[in-house]
Amino acid sequence: MEIVTCELPPISVIGMEGEASPGHNPASALWEAANARFGEIEPLALRDERGAPVGIWGAMSDLSRQFLPWEDGFSRGLYLAGAQVPAGTEPPEGWTTWTLPAFACLRVKAEGDYGAAFRAGLDELARRGLSLAGAVQDCHRPAEGGQLYLFFPFQRL
Repeated sequence: MEIVTCELPPISVIGMEGEASPGHNPASALWEAANARFGEIEPLALRDERGAPVGIWGAMSDLSRQFLPWEDGFSRGLYLAGAQVPAGTEPPEGWTTWTLPAFACLRVKAEGDYGAAFRAGLDELARRGLSLAGAVQDCHRPAEGGQLYLFFPFQRL
């Protein structure tokens, strides 16, 4: 599994927001809702030099909206299913904008099993003597065939 250190700059995401609690994770329903209405935000998506969206994010925050790690064994927090947009982009009605703060992160390339990638990121933080400093963020890269990366913040920049 590929794990690298990187700096994640502030990132703005427009998406559908929901609250997770023990026994209730809204991610699938939020993705279904966001995908059904993606045409509303597709023209706003930040694009790379080839015209592909830069990132499709499963953004996460604690309930205080400070982008701290989820609580209760990573079962309680806020989730935003959406697309990366230029900073300052106003969301259409029914959508929400978040701007993730800048962090130094471990970036884990997920290859199949999300749970295994999540555990690998946490294990690598511990191996390096680092603590999780923010909520783990998920990003699919359309230009890479939808490759999923998990970002494990260890220091707020």
